[in-house]
Amino acid sequence: MALTTEDAAKLARLARLELPQEELEHLAPQLESILGFIDKLSELDTTDVEPMTTALDVSNRWRADEFSQSLSREQALANAPASDEECFRVPPVLG
Repeated sequence: MALTTEDAAKLARLARLELPQEELEHLAPQLESILGFIDKLSELDTTDVEPMTTALDVSNRWRADEFSQSLSREQALANAPASDEECFRVPPVLG
């Protein structure tokens, strides 16, 4: 499957990228090569291959979720540029 510069421009537009014409001309053959490799992979027989999320057999190494004391409201608001007694004050974002 030959990938044209117009195809590369369409892909760039879908990815919300603004690329100059000379970069698209350079990118189209690279994308065609990637798609060719993926097409070659589809020829492999994977009927006896079990689906997996990672190639390594690893377990979760997150720390245990333990309760700890958090900041008091006064401590959290102490260095705020603007606050009232209960909340951070921020400039309005919507009109």
